[in-house]
Amino acid sequence: MRELKNKLTSSKNTKNTQTRKGKSFGYQILGFGAGGSVATLEVDYLVVAGGGGGGRDDGGGGGGGGVRTSFPGGTKGIIESGATITIGGQGSGSPPAGGGSNSGGTSTAGDITSTGGGGGGDPGENGDPGGAGGGGALNGTGGTGNAGSFSPSEGANGGNGGGNNSGGGGGGGGASGTTGDNGPGPTNGGNGGDGTVTNISTSPVQYGGGGGGGSNSSRTSGGGGGGGGQAGGRTNGIPTPGTDGRGGGGGGGPGGSPARDGEPGGTGRVILRDPTGALSAVSPGTNTLSTLPDGSKLATFNVTGTIEF
Repeated sequence: MRELKNKLTSSKNTKNTQTRKGKSFGYQILGFGAGGSVATLEVDYLVVAGGGGGGRDDGGGGGGGGVRTSFPGGTKGIIESGATITIGGQGSGSPPAGGGSNSGGTSTAGDITSTGGGGGGDPGENGDPGGAGGGGALNGTGGTGNAGSFSPSEGANGGNGGGNNSGGGGGGGGASGTTGDNGPGPTNGGNGGDGTVTNISTSPVQYGGGGGGGSNSSRTSGGGGGGGGQAGGRTNGIPTPGTDGRGGGGGGGPGGSPARDGEPGGTGRVILRDPTGALSAVSPGTNTLSTLPDGSKLATFNVTGTIEF
């Protein structure tokens, strides 16, 4: 018997679907083996990976999780009933004693993959590459985005660190992070890059914003729109994590009190939109299935789970 894996395939693989027998109500049956079959369905998708963590002590901001979507107007993917949908976890922030931040986790829906955001650099280090790149710190170079080499791109580059202990902003799904100041005197960290906007769930929502870079001044550098965390300032700024479910990068830590640690990124999300209304169930219960006004079904995955129709 030929093995058949659960997958969501993009248009470049649709040549393999020519033997499928169409069903009039919008989904198909793919035959295999001795009488076995599995249902497939064309859906629009949004796949957002987990955001990277921020660096410590004027550290670079975490890069936003990679964002890939077919909506509106893109080529739909093909999902199999029973497929596993994987949600990327948050990258951890760098602790005050060092040890480095971590990149976010990958999100997948079959063959559609978005890469986790790159971790922000600690002082003197480069940002990590990722779906969107993490910011560098203290002359460190920002990490490169679009680590999956997708077209269109899943994310932008992180900003470079400045020459006087300022972190670069993490890259976002739609824009690069900015470079930290070079001084002289107290320096400001770079802002995180903005994420990608989609209205797959009917209302426009932004995903994959980059975290702000830590500052050697009183300024708190802003995270990018789409869940990017704010960075800490030297005397009065507490960094914030990336937003869960939006794939935001974590804010970089400040150079002084009240804390020097970087913050974690936010978890990812997957949304599948079925215009035929055939989707029937998602699991576990923290994921949701709703019906839109036009009759389309919207499956939203906040944690790893499965889909049925």
